[in-house]
Amino acid sequence: MKERFMGRRRDKGDDQRGITTAEYAVGTAAGAGLAGVLYAMVVGGFGDKLLTTLFDHVLSLLGVG
Repeated sequence: MKERFMGRRRDKGDDQRGITTAEYAVGTAAGAGLAGVLYAMVVGGFGDKLLTTLFDHVLSLLGVG
């Protein structure tokens, strides 16, 4: 059975409304994974060195340090 949807003909089996929900779920999982990796890097000592280097560089650019 075909129906009209915004001027286009679509099959009932061609309904993809749930696809956006799946895409949000994948994006959320990827974001959570990235946040976990960044948290592990910051807590593991790498973050201290990164922040120290960053602040030293900014201060040297400003002529303060």
